[in-house]
Amino acid sequence: MVNSRMEAPAVAVMGGGGGTSGRSCAGCGGRIADRFLLFSMERYWHTRCLKCSCCHAQLGEYSTTCYSKGGMILCKNDYIRLFGHSGACSACGQSIPASEMVMRTQGNVYHLKCFTCATCRNRLVPGDRFHYVNGTIFCEHDRPGRGLLSSHPAPLQANGIMSDQKVC
Repeated sequence: MVNSRMEAPAVAVMGGGGGTSGRSCAGCGGRIADRFLLFSMERYWHTRCLKCSCCHAQLGEYSTTCYSKGGMILCKNDYIRLFGHSGACSACGQSIPASEMVMRTQGNVYHLKCFTCATCRNRLVPGDRFHYVNGTIFCEHDRPGRGLLSSHPAPLQANGIMSDQKVC
């Protein structure tokens, strides 16, 4: 079982001992005849095949925990780096489900519905320009001290994991 939360062990190490001849590896598709095999995400793996999608660390040797989100298998460090430490929205504090698209800026993660301008409360969407000032999000039109700042706003991008992309 692989969790998107950081609570339960997700990798079970099992003795192969010859009883695994009919099992194939979810990673490479090859027959598992090793002395030990891993069981994670309801599938069996060679110890060398269960790897973090970003850093390629072998998760069976590295830890007894791995995380899955957006079709990626991740070590704890990469999960935290990509999705935040708590898995909670920086605006409302509520948990963000593993399947949900998110917005990210300055290391913070937000529900799509919570990524709004602090002044006008309009939701910002991919393609919008915004400003992040002292931990607060502003749309392009509501930036505080608008005439004083000469920097250009950053274009907004959604950080969701698509099946054909790898975000690392």
